[in-house]
Order: sequence, then C-alpha cells, then structure tokens
Amino acid sequence: MWEGPAFEVTSPRCGALPLVVASPHSGSLYPADLLQASCLSGQALRRSEDCYVQDLVADATAAGAAVIHALFPRAYVDANREPYELDPLLFDEPLPAYANSRSPRVTAGLGTIARVVASGQPIYWRKLAVREALDRLERCYLPYHRALRDLIEERVSQFGLCILLDCHSMPSLHAAHGGAAAPDVVLGDCHGLSALSGLVEVAQKVFRELGYRVAYNAPYAGGFVTRQYGRPERGVQALQIEMARGLYMNERNLKPNRGYRRLRADLSRVFAGIADWISSDVQLPRAAE
Repeated sequence: MWEGPAFEVTSPRCGALPLVVASPHSGSLYPADLLQASCLSGQALRRSEDCYVQDLVADATAAGAAVIHALFPRAYVDANREPYELDPLLFDEPLPAYANSRSPRVTAGLGTIARVVASGQPIYWRKLAVREALDRLERCYLPYHRALRDLIEERVSQFGLCILLDCHSMPSLHAAHGGAAAPDVVLGDCHGLSALSGLVEVAQKVFRELGYRVAYNAPYAGGFVTRQYGRPERGVQALQIEMARGLYMNERNLKPNRGYRRLRADLSRVFAGIADWISSDVQLPRAAE
C-alpha cells in the first residue's frame, strides 16, 4: 500500500511564468505491495520508468516554471492514462461498469494499472483485487492529477493562460523507418489539438539549434495528459516531449552516461527559449509583468 505523498512540486526560482513542467513516469519509489506481488526483479520493473527525467527537467524552475513529478512508479500506477483504464485479465473479479476495459492501451496490457512492463513481461504472479487498484488510484493517481490541475488553474487565473510541457523518455528508436535517422526528441500535440503552432515551432527551433533530431507527432502524438489538459481555446496549451534514453543513459543497466549533463543543460536552454517566447510573443496581463 502506498504511504506518503504521491508527487513533489518545485516552485519557480525566479519570477513565475504561466509554465508548468511535468514528469508523470519518473517515480522510482517501489512500494512493498508491488514488489511482493511481482514476479519481476526491481531492475526489470524499472524498464517501464522514465529514469531520471525529474532531474533532467529540474532546471525549468530557473525559467519561471513550476515542476511537478510523480513519486510512485509507472509500473504501480500510470498517471498518463485515463483514471479507470483497467485490464480485466489482471483482476480476480469483475471490474466496475465505469471502467474502460477496451482501450488499445488496455489491450496491450498497459492500462492505468499495467499488466506487463514495457518489454512485454508480465508484472504479477497473481491476480489483483479490484480494491487494490482503486486504492492505488485514490492514493497516487488522483492526488497527482489534482495537483497538476491546480497548478494549471492557478496560472490561468493569474495570467489568463498556461503552457504545460509533459516530459517523458522513450527507448532509443532504430533508424529503420524509410531510411530516416531515428529522432532524438519527439514533440506531440495530438496532431494540433492540444497546442498552437507557435509553441511547437519554438520548441522545435531550440532543440534543432542544439543539434537534436526532432520528430513531430510520430511515433508519439501525446498521451492522456496532453489530450486531457491541452485546451488552446481555454488558454491551456499542452505539449508532450519525448527524449531518447540513449542520449543520457545506458539502456541496459539504467545508469546515466556521459551525455547526461549535456542533455540537462540543453533542456534548461529549451525551457529558457520557451520562457522567452512566452514573455515576448504571448500577451500577459500587465499585473503579471
């Protein structure tokens, strides 16, 4: 059973801007009930984790952003899913009628409570009780999303808008798609639904100036967080940022590599570039200047 806070929020180090940076998949505290029910080693469970992303994005606070990251691991609860994307194959009793048990993510075993890790290995040696899943959602998922929603709403109330950057890591992709080089970074805006073109353009520009190969909406167009919170017509833009793990870590032993410091420094430049764009190109109310 999860005990303690489900997330951590770090406030801006300088004048606040309507900018929130989130990392929902980098939690690395593995509770006893998960470890006892799992047939996998701790190392195998961590392969679903966006290792170190909360640290890589930490300098966003210097650009005026609030940073939120989940403390619970993705293998325990996936905060980038609908709240009740639950897999009937995982439970020893019928699911509630409100559960979404037919989504493509559930079919793949990667619902809100995952049945498998990213490599496809089953997580559990036994079936779970529905109460276990609901308890995880109440203790982890719902508090995280309440906090994220509060951060967004506070900025909309103060500035009239909010920019949300939902940050993830991805397995390094093989350059086998039409002969094109594998991207280092994938930016996703749900095919234009969750963000306006200006935000995407400034993020692409800074990443490319720093030497990164950037793809747009392929193979990742944005997950639940991007779809749920990105409402440009209401002043909230959400952009998902996926970074290849090989840029900063050894994907076999999960340890940082020599590129770690460079990526963290480059991400601080990306956040600074987006902050400059917000300050210069986005109309902020005079009281917030």
